[in-house]
Amino acid sequence: MSAPDPQSASARAFVALQYLLPQHLLTAIVHRVTHSRLPLLKNLLIDSFVGGYHPDMSDAAQPDARAYESFNAFFTRALRPGARPWDADRKALVSPVDGAVSQLGALDGDYLLQAKGHAYTLDALLDGEAPWVTTFRGGSFATLYLAPFNYHRIHMPLPGTLRAAWYVPGALFSVNATTAASVPSLFARNERVVCVFEDGPLTFALVLVGALFVGSMATVWHGEVTPRSPRRRALLAMRSAATASLAKADEMGRFNMGSTVILLLPPGAAAWQPGLGPGTPVRVGQTLARLT
Repeated sequence: MSAPDPQSASARAFVALQYLLPQHLLTAIVHRVTHSRLPLLKNLLIDSFVGGYHPDMSDAAQPDARAYESFNAFFTRALRPGARPWDADRKALVSPVDGAVSQLGALDGDYLLQAKGHAYTLDALLDGEAPWVTTFRGGSFATLYLAPFNYHRIHMPLPGTLRAAWYVPGALFSVNATTAASVPSLFARNERVVCVFEDGPLTFALVLVGALFVGSMATVWHGEVTPRSPRRRALLAMRSAATASLAKADEMGRFNMGSTVILLLPPGAAAWQPGLGPGTPVRVGQTLARLT
């Protein structure tokens, strides 16, 4: 997933336009349109998407794209059983998403690499939650980008019990490679949902980052978190029927349209698999690291 030259005229124009757009208004319109059940509209959207992006429907529980009740239902479609086998080894940390590695490695103290020449702080990403900043400082991270044609449900990389979750309001820039190479602190600038888990002595986190036209972010504990009004920072309470603990590879959330998930680990917790780096394709259940 190499980025176009951020200094090219087209890249600069693409990024500059995003500063001018009414990001939240446009995203709210996308949310409304993609949830429409009008057959003519939803079929037009689905047909256009399939023709433009050619998603692989062979691994979907319902492979007939037009059978879905709305574009959003098609976009967040479930997989057929067995479509994503995962490594059951307790020491295997698996990919929570289908997508590609944007960046991966160790934090430089408080800093995470966003793209060449760009870094941002853990404190900014977690919006100043000091106890969790301390937990992950000097640890490891993986930034995983979901393109529009990818499967858009998010799964657990390890078994875990939800210990904290909060919503951070922000902008809605695109999170593609061109924007990541050009917009400072992009992932700490966009709105996001942070979920922190414990698995015995291990603590880990998944940060769901919103983006332009990402009509909604949802988790199994909180339902649809975005869009929301007013857009204020909020601690997220679990719905009464939800269970705090999930097994490895269980679904924990979903996006409408492409976006990014950032996985955080504390120092010394895991070693990344050889061969992973920017642009490497990943699939749900694929081993990303081994716990140490």
